[in-house]
Amino acid sequence: MIFTFETIGIIHSCFKEKFGIPRQPGLAPDARAVLELRLPYSRVENLQGLEGYSHVWILYVFHAALAHPHKSKVRPPRLGGNRRVGVFGSRSHYRPNPIGLSVCELERLEISRGHGRLLLKGVDILDQTPVIDVKPYLPYADALPEALAGLAPDPPVPLFRVYFSAAAEAVLMSLPPDQRGALRRLIDQVLSLDPRPAYDKRRAPRTFYGMRLACWDVRWEIRPDGIRVSDLIPTADD
Repeated sequence: MIFTFETIGIIHSCFKEKFGIPRQPGLAPDARAVLELRLPYSRVENLQGLEGYSHVWILYVFHAALAHPHKSKVRPPRLGGNRRVGVFGSRSHYRPNPIGLSVCELERLEISRGHGRLLLKGVDILDQTPVIDVKPYLPYADALPEALAGLAPDPPVPLFRVYFSAAAEAVLMSLPPDQRGALRRLIDQVLSLDPRPAYDKRRAPRTFYGMRLACWDVRWEIRPDGIRVSDLIPTADD
């Protein structure tokens, strides 16, 4: 059977490219996004009751993976990219139907003139991702502490100390205190988990990297004492 799904909204995320996105939701608590709902789904009557929930499930399309063929086996990052498992034994975005799901903190509903949008935290979703559904997170049904987690029984732990060069620190200090703290925390949360893909670590050593994060071009390098953020360059768009 063939089903057609309609896009109900678009994600505006701090993650402007695939590189650097945490591999699960919640690993970067300060990673924010806005779910901009489309008409008629933005009408406030669709959102009634959602304000009572702290978290929501976001179902979306892996739109940046559509050009890739379906793979029967994949290399999960938790296995260092060295072992293959079946696609249904992983959460890879290379799937028969490129559907993703993430549980995100609902920071708040923003209502204006009878229409609403969702402000989210702890996201692991690429900017401009099309969303196909939103569902409330139910702790009694969705949080199962006795469940087995196969290849990923424990959450990842920070692998690197993250620190800032004098130039990057100067950029941070030029920001208002609330923006400065939020950006510092986001960069630390993302980089401390080592965002490099497994294949990059297996090839010839590379130390310098860059990534788009929110409205910043973040330049960083791997050093013996951790990850050093060498520069923060504002980008033209947010």
